Amino acid sequence: MNALMSCREHPDAILIEDYHAGDMICPVCGLVVGDRVIDVGSEWRTFSNEKDAKDNSRVGAAENPLFDGGDMSTMIATGTASEAMKDEFGKALYKNRRAVSSSDRALITAYREIAQMADRLNLPKMLVDRASTLFKQVHDSKALKGRSNDAIVSACMYIACRQDGVPRTFKEICAVSKVSKKEIGRVFKLILKNLETNVNLITTGDFMSRFCSNLGLSPAIQKAATHIARKAVEMDLVPGRSPISVAAAAIYMASQASDDKKTAKEIGDIAGVAEVTIRQSYKSMLPKALELFPQDFKFSTSVENLPTN
Repeated sequence: MNALMSCREHPDAILIEDYHAGDMICPVCGLVVGDRVIDVGSEWRTFSNEKDAKDNSRVGAAENPLFDGGDMSTMIATGTASEAMKDEFGKALYKNRRAVSSSDRALITAYREIAQMADRLNLPKMLVDRASTLFKQVHDSKALKGRSNDAIVSACMYIACRQDGVPRTFKEICAVSKVSKKEIGRVFKLILKNLETNVNLITTGDFMSRFCSNLGLSPAIQKAATHIARKAVEMDLVPGRSPISVAAAAIYMASQASDDKKTAKEIGDIAGVAEVTIRQSYKSMLPKALELFPQDFKFSTSVENLPTN
C-alpha cells in the first residue's frame, strides 16, 4: 500500500498505517494520506503449532458485478442475540452464505451455459464476459420476462460475437444451443429494441476467412472469393441475398475456377446454407463472372467452362 501512496510534502517518508482508524499517515507532518484502508490480515494471531491453523480473515471475497448483491461470500449472522450466533468473545459470527437467491441461481445457470457455448464455438474469454454482461442487462431490465433463458443466452452470444468482430451465423449458434433458429432471431430483435444496443452490419468478408479455412482452400482462392463477393455486391448482382449466401456462392465460383474444386453441398455444410440457395446466388453472378474475378487470378478452369447450375 505504501508504494502506491506518498505525502505530497515529504514524498520520501515511509507512511505509517493506523490499523484502528484505517488511515495512512505521514510520520513527519502527520498528514493523513489515505483513509478507510482495509486491513487484509487476520483479526487475531495464529500460531503454526495450532491444530486449527486456518486464517480467519474477514474481508470477504471480491465483488462480482454480474451477480445481484455483489456475490459476497460471507454474511453477518442476524436475528436474536442468541449464544449460537456469537463467538466466545461475544462478537457476531460471520458465516458463509449458503442460500442462493432465485435471481442469482438463474444468472449462474445462464453464465455456465454461455461459457459452454463459447467453448464449443472456440471463442475467447473476453467474449464470454461480454455475453454475460449483456445477459445481466436483459435480466435486470425484465424486458423479456416470459422468454426462455436458453433463447436469451443464445441471442446474447450472437450479439456478443457481432460486437466483438467475430460474427457467427444463427445456424452456428443454434447448433450449440437448445432453441430453434427462429426463436433466437426473434429474441435477438427484441434485445436490440429494448436495450437500444446495436450491432455492426454483417459483410461477406466477416465469414470468408473462416469458411475457406474450414474447407481447406488456399489463400489465393480465399482472396479471389473475397474479391468476387465484394464486386457482386457493388454491381448489385445479388439483391436481397444474405451476406452468408453471397460468400458461399463466391467460394463456389472461385473453387470451381481453380484446381481445388468444392461442391455446393460441401460449402453449404460449412457455411450453413442450403445447396439450392448457393446455386441460385451463383446463377445470378455467373453472367458477369469475368468481371468478378481479380485480374491476377490463375484459372484452372476458364470462365466459359464454369458449371451453369
